[in-house]
Parts: sequence; structure tokens; C-alpha cells
Amino acid sequence: MDDGPSSPGRHRQPLRADAQRSVDALLAAAAQVFAESGVDAPVRQITARADVGAGTLYRHFPQRSDLIAAVFRREVDACAAVGPTLAAQYEPLEALTRWLERFAGFVATKRGLSAALHSGDPAYDSLPGYFQQHFEPVLADLLDSAARAGAIRSDADPWDLLRAIGNLAVPLEDGDDHTQRMISLLVDGLRYGAGSAPRQA
Repeated sequence: MDDGPSSPGRHRQPLRADAQRSVDALLAAAAQVFAESGVDAPVRQITARADVGAGTLYRHFPQRSDLIAAVFRREVDACAAVGPTLAAQYEPLEALTRWLERFAGFVATKRGLSAALHSGDPAYDSLPGYFQQHFEPVLADLLDSAARAGAIRSDADPWDLLRAIGNLAVPLEDGDDHTQRMISLLVDGLRYGAGSAPRQA
């Protein structure tokens, strides 16, 4: 995707319903194509899967980096939104464990984007902050609920735990099995000292 005349409308007005459907289709298609073929996959693969024209893609995402950043934000939003849903469905420790597994899956599938995200392109400058601002409060709520229930220790720092999971969620020969074993070990560690003093903000 060649550089366009301007960056996408990060502060643009709300889209019409049909335009929003096109953007949603593009983002969903791009996420799938990036996962399968990498972020350098031909534009035609994305537009064909989204069933839109190349002009529609360039109108909303003039540069490839704009599309990559938008896909990343969309996936962050989806993963973060799972937290409250799990909290409403499961006991606190189970909800925490399930969300950590979901987050690990998110990290593993985004490994292919790491080179692009660290390329120095200004389109990615806000993404580390976006990541932290959306994930840290979700995990903090899950940790607090589990601590109040007496299921885990109460001094776990959510940002430390997010970074720990990020380091563990690497593609290996045994893939998900390895990550799930490591998450189980982390959760066991959180259970040590359950009922201690409340976690400081």
C-alpha cells in the first residue's frame, strides 16, 4: 500500500452506516489476512475478502500503517471487552484465568505485527499507550474481584502481569499448551498469600 496524501481521519466525523459497514469489513478482513499472510500481504487479498474496492480501502486508510494501527486498536478493544463479560459469567478466579488466557491468545496472534509496530512510523506512536489504557483497568478489576473473594493475593500489579503474559505468549512447538501451563503457574503464584492486605492503587 503506497503512502496516501494524508493520514486517516483519527478525529473524523462519525461515518454513515454504509461507510461504517465497509470499514468494519475491511478491518475484519485485514485482521484475518495479516494473521495468515503477514502485514505485507497484497491489498487485493484484503479488499477481496472484505468485498470492497481498493478505492474504499485507500479512502479510509491512505497508508498501510493506518490500516495496521486500526486493526490493532480493534483487536485491543475486542479483547478488553471480554473482561466484564467473563466477570459476569464466572467466579472471580475463573474469570481472571480465562481472561489471562484470552489476552495471551491476543498477544500470540499479534507477534507478526511486532516488527511493523516498532518500525518508527508515527502512525504507531499512540499504540503502546492505547494498549495499556485499555488492558490495565480490565485486569485491575479482575484482580481486585479475585482478591476480594479471597482467591488470590492482593498485591499483584496488573501492568507487571500483562508484561509477564506478553513475554510468555510466544509461538512454540507446543503452542497453546505451553502458554496455558505458564498461565496456570502464574495463577498458582497469585493464590499464594491470598487474603493479604489490599492491593495499593
